[in-house]
Amino acid sequence: MFEAIAFYFFAAMLLLSAVMVIGARNPVHSVLFLILAFFNAAGLFVLLGAEFLAMILIVVYVGAVAVLFLFVVMMLDIDFAELKKGAMQYLPFGMVVGLVLVAELVMIGGAWVLKPGARAQPLPAGMQNTRALGHILYTDYVYYFQIAGLVLLVAMIGAIVLTLRSRPGVRRQVVAVQNARTAAMSVEMLDVKPGEGA
Repeated sequence: MFEAIAFYFFAAMLLLSAVMVIGARNPVHSVLFLILAFFNAAGLFVLLGAEFLAMILIVVYVGAVAVLFLFVVMMLDIDFAELKKGAMQYLPFGMVVGLVLVAELVMIGGAWVLKPGARAQPLPAGMQNTRALGHILYTDYVYYFQIAGLVLLVAMIGAIVLTLRSRPGVRRQVVAVQNARTAAMSVEMLDVKPGEGA
């Protein structure tokens, strides 16, 4: 019963925070709701018995979101003096988000301590969570894993191509021209007479 209540709570908070990510007008609020969504997804992974995935989600995504938030603050040129003036009006909102996170951590700990054997997928005998995940990922779903890596590679190349622009006055390296150079193009022989040199 406790696991069902925790699941519905985490799922409802995940959906609500995901809607608020795109519904919030303030980018700071959107980032905070996104972090809350990641925490809720990690709670669902813990309830499923996938502690490694939950920890990776927190470490990678929340860390990446924190770095992204830093870049957003740097690029938006926010006036920190003006921001600190109205900081107290966001205190109730921040306390509500903090209390939700604390309640979720208590629920995860309760599910972990009260019913440690409650797992959606029982692990094979003598195999840890991370090893079982790697075994399934690299045997049964290896093609999907490779396709996901290929999609990320194409997305990275697309982002580079879309942001790459040529600016006048900037010398760029042209590999084809460099490879086509010969010794005659690279070296110029001068016959300097005595007294004509620099």
